[in-house]
Amino acid sequence: MIDFLKELGIKEINYGATLGNSAGWIKTKGKELISYSPIDGKPIAKVIQATAEDYETIVREAQKAFETWRMLPAPRRGQIVREIGDILRQYKEPLGKLVTLEMGKIKAEGMGEVQEMIDIADFAVGQSRMLYGFTMHSERPKHRMYDQYHPYGIVGIITAFNFPVAVWAWNSLIAAICGDVNIWKPSSKAPLCAIAVQNIIAPVVDKYDLEGVFNLVIGKGSEVGELLINDKRVPLISMTGSTAMGKRIGEVVGKRLGRTILELGGNNAIIVTEDADLDMAVRATLFGAVGTAGQRCTSTRRIIIHKSVKDKFVNSLVKAYSQVRIGNPLEDGILMGPVIDRTAVELMMAAIDRAKKAGAKLLYGGGEYQVEGLNSGFYVQPTIMEAHNDYDIVQEETFAPILYIIEYDDFDEAIRIHNDVPQGLSSAIFTSSMYYQEQFLSHAGSDCGIANVNIGTSGAEIGGAFGGEKETGGGRESGSDAWKAYMRRQTNTINWGKELPLAQGIKFDIE
Repeated sequence: MIDFLKELGIKEINYGATLGNSAGWIKTKGKELISYSPIDGKPIAKVIQATAEDYETIVREAQKAFETWRMLPAPRRGQIVREIGDILRQYKEPLGKLVTLEMGKIKAEGMGEVQEMIDIADFAVGQSRMLYGFTMHSERPKHRMYDQYHPYGIVGIITAFNFPVAVWAWNSLIAAICGDVNIWKPSSKAPLCAIAVQNIIAPVVDKYDLEGVFNLVIGKGSEVGELLINDKRVPLISMTGSTAMGKRIGEVVGKRLGRTILELGGNNAIIVTEDADLDMAVRATLFGAVGTAGQRCTSTRRIIIHKSVKDKFVNSLVKAYSQVRIGNPLEDGILMGPVIDRTAVELMMAAIDRAKKAGAKLLYGGGEYQVEGLNSGFYVQPTIMEAHNDYDIVQEETFAPILYIIEYDDFDEAIRIHNDVPQGLSSAIFTSSMYYQEQFLSHAGSDCGIANVNIGTSGAEIGGAFGGEKETGGGRESGSDAWKAYMRRQTNTINWGKELPLAQGIKFDIE
């Protein structure tokens, strides 16, 4: 085994269910799951997946843990999260490398993802002292009104392969300071990252006897996932993934009147105006479209550009694309690693074919890519195509490095094109005009949950609430006041007088 795998407690055979402490791994009799690296297509290690019985054990223990955890003062919970952040700092390098090995993003991005975990831990520590409610003035004499927030209970966290550890931290660490416990179901494409995280935090769980607070169940969505989303004992499901999957989860959880945080697909665009700094726009586009091999929900998928600067921009972008080093993402100097698996390659090639048939013009890339010595890996060429926004394939999210160039004449048309897709996650504009900037950010501008000026669509900071609108799901995670999604709101009224007046002046007395 690779040295950093041993450091993270990854063995040849790993069990896929735990209550979070070092002795909490359940020796399940479930089905095997092999984790393959997209770098070379070879197996890394094997996981024995959780069974329905294992899931039931986890839920029962999580319920018990919640009774104690919720009564711990929030700043004390914050101190524990701080220690989780500290231990993540110790394991930043090996965990970042594992993210790269199992998911395929370049080493710098793998390290950056673990840094996101550390950052959100720091944020959560401060937030633990700021779970604020409001006070209101009562219309009745000698009455006091206020609202406060209480933890929900068990939060189900379903994460995707593209951010196999950061999204868990966004949810679990904020939920933890709110007094919730969690059950994490990671993507079956990146189970080892989840196991490594549980191994890393186990000493903190042991130190404070937190068995059942940070739980893990690895298994198929059709098996363990269905148990989780149908379980009335889990009042909140936070899910990151495709729009199709989000619709399914939203429907199931909605039928039982549970709550959801849905972070779904994006079809993110950058508007480039005639007065934009084109060099800056090219650099932002390069990272947004090529970073993580186009497998971020915030990846740049469309460039909506004024016709007067289109040719100059495209020429510069093609030159930049030609300089992107594709290869083993564990090596220094590589800017793009593989996509996650063979299916992702095939979906990309099918999307390019559909775009061509619709009338799109191929400007760069368009095929698979061979890396010397890694013939079994899943490498593709980042691709640029000139297209129209109304093509069916352009209206969809293809989770791959395909970028569509779309020309516009006037700014109102640019906004219309920008918003004329089903998704609404991240958006950006590059401009030197205050008018264009403010129009883009106005009620009549971008309809996305994230709107940036002279910054690309990808690479959000943890301090802001992350999420989108329309088919992106409407959820919010991470910073700002996103913590409120993990708590139930309660309005309280206290009568400290000797009378019992009713609201709205209603009289309801008996003789």
